[in-house]
Amino acid sequence: MSETTTASGTWNAVCSLEELTVERGAAALVDGVQMALFRMPDDAVYAVAQRDPFSGSNVMSRGIVGTRQGEPTVAGPLYKQVFSLRTGACLERAGYEPVDGDGDLPTWPVQVVDAEVRVQTSHTRQAQDVKS
Repeated sequence: MSETTTASGTWNAVCSLEELTVERGAAALVDGVQMALFRMPDDAVYAVAQRDPFSGSNVMSRGIVGTRQGEPTVAGPLYKQVFSLRTGACLERAGYEPVDGDGDLPTWPVQVVDAEVRVQTSHTRQAQDVKS
């Protein structure tokens, strides 16, 4: 896979569209950041942080994909908080408080070019870097 750098960041080739299962998550390490990728029935792909802000665990790719009033969502697999896949906003806290930040998931722009999924990262990380 390749990468392309622009003024707004770097587009990192992550996988082919066919490698992502519709309505299932896949974990990816992109530019040193753990992300969860989700492919929807219309072939839209979303990238959010793999780290669940409510449990502190890297599990979001195991979340339950759905929709809420037309908004694509993922529910955290541990405590079932519901997040927008478009914005990362936590739509339902399910009675818990986040252990990280404000409870929203960082998101990254995604594009599909010639069936190749690319995620844009910037020089300032939006999510916690992978610890060695």
